[in-house]
Amino acid sequence: MQKKQAPTLISAFEQEVYEGLTAFPKHLSSKYFYDEIGDKLFQDIMAMPEYYLTDSEFDILEANKVEIAELFKKDGQPFSIFELGAGDGKKTKILLKYFAENQICFDYRPIDISQNALDQLETSITKEIPQVEINTLQGTYFETLRDISEVNGRRKVILFLGSNMGNLLHPQAVEFLKNMRESINENDLIFMGLDQKKNPQTVLDAYNDKTGITEAFNKNILTRINTELGGNFNVDRFLHWEVYDPETGTAKSYLVSKESQVVRIESLDLEVRLNAWETIHTEISQKYDDTVVAWLANQANLKIVTYFTDDKQWFKNYVLKK
Repeated sequence: MQKKQAPTLISAFEQEVYEGLTAFPKHLSSKYFYDEIGDKLFQDIMAMPEYYLTDSEFDILEANKVEIAELFKKDGQPFSIFELGAGDGKKTKILLKYFAENQICFDYRPIDISQNALDQLETSITKEIPQVEINTLQGTYFETLRDISEVNGRRKVILFLGSNMGNLLHPQAVEFLKNMRESINENDLIFMGLDQKKNPQTVLDAYNDKTGITEAFNKNILTRINTELGGNFNVDRFLHWEVYDPETGTAKSYLVSKESQVVRIESLDLEVRLNAWETIHTEISQKYDDTVVAWLANQANLKIVTYFTDDKQWFKNYVLKK
């Protein structure tokens, strides 16, 4: 039988892989796409012409950095920027450079699940913008949000760029926003990027490029299981498949087994049986409109202060507060 008494599992990675591959339907968390290889693949994805999200948000921040600075510094008091899922910081550096050049008093606290990404970010910022005080925090969003609520007495600005909240279904997103609300005070701000609904083909192209970079990124979770947990997945036996529902605004990624197969994962003492064309759900990427964002904010008892958008209105950065 595939499902049996779970062995003693040490890491969250082991626990979630075990639970996901013994569930029906099977699933794995997209947060485990990221390691040194996954970080590089995602940087390659952000550079793809089909992946409009990065360029859209880059343009928003560049065009509105003066107004954003006025929002963040408010009364001129020092503030702390906490960035969830900081990655390589390419977009954030637009703001950091402007703040530093204009002698705005702040410190920067990037948060990421990948220590490798944080190390690279700290090195690049120290080199490119040495006047920025940076303190990295490694962990998941939910872990670090619990620690943000009481920090150094400064005003807090929480950055959540790249439409990362799109990895959550609406009920999870509401809970996440409630957690964010609990981590801020009355004068603090949340600055959140959310991808907007648009031509469905544009969305599909962004997550299923012809060069196969996104496919390699999704399959990296299987490679990690092989390397770190003693698995024997043959990644060539899986098809990367993307679907998009324009009604709900939900894009979903799957790994589809091309044949009936059995995979062994040594550290979990687990045999995973997959039927031909059985799926492993790996990721959702939610798309939004103003009505949905207003509903989510209201459910979490947050207020939308303002938003910024690009020329095509493909992407928006919303500013929220208590």
